Amino acid sequence: MEKTVSEAIAYRRSTRVYKDIPIQTENVKQCLVNASLAPTSSNLQLWEFYHITDKEVLKRMVAACFDQSAAKTAQQLVVVVTRKDLWKQRAKANIDFLRRVYDKEHLSERELKRKKMATNYYKKLIPTIYTDLFGILGYIKYFVFQVMGLFKPIYRQARLSDMRIVAHKSAGLAAQNFMISMAAIGYDTCPMEGSDTLRVKRILKLPRSAEINMVIGCGIRDDKGIYGPRFRIPFEEVYFEV
Repeated sequence: MEKTVSEAIAYRRSTRVYKDIPIQTENVKQCLVNASLAPTSSNLQLWEFYHITDKEVLKRMVAACFDQSAAKTAQQLVVVVTRKDLWKQRAKANIDFLRRVYDKEHLSERELKRKKMATNYYKKLIPTIYTDLFGILGYIKYFVFQVMGLFKPIYRQARLSDMRIVAHKSAGLAAQNFMISMAAIGYDTCPMEGSDTLRVKRILKLPRSAEINMVIGCGIRDDKGIYGPRFRIPFEEVYFEV
């Protein structure tokens, strides 16, 4: 029986050793569909998911992940990749979607306003934020926005480094969707930052502009793969009602 959201969150642990029991590829794929429904900045969806099931590729990935048990014993691997370089294509996809949604006669005033506002967002604002030239334009925009911010609230994250963070935040949300979905069906995962990202990109034949967000081991937990009881800082130390 599939777990509730709260049950899945409580069940999920970073599993570093898996049993030698196969997991269903289609089930993992469905969890990745859930990942793709995660919130994403400006709905640009600057992510890709590489679902590795091929044994030879898995072996190469194990070496690239420093022979960690979480990779070595995993039945499958998922690599979450950020693709900030695809912002133009993803913005166009959003514009095309808006055209289809509003492709009807006799639009209301509210619908016309919504269509114009959303279309301008992807045609004007997104290029303003994402366009850069060796990082130079980003710093110019950053300076201009800081000055404008003296007089009114303004978006301040305009540098290449800022947009990288935005892409990785969205990818992290997708990864969490995936791991909770896996936990809900009794599958286990381990997000790994420890990898030679250049080698991972070569294995997956990714372009230079792509970036590895994380590698996730997948399987069914072995009891020795859970390293002790869960520890969290007391909730009262991290919760603030304002």
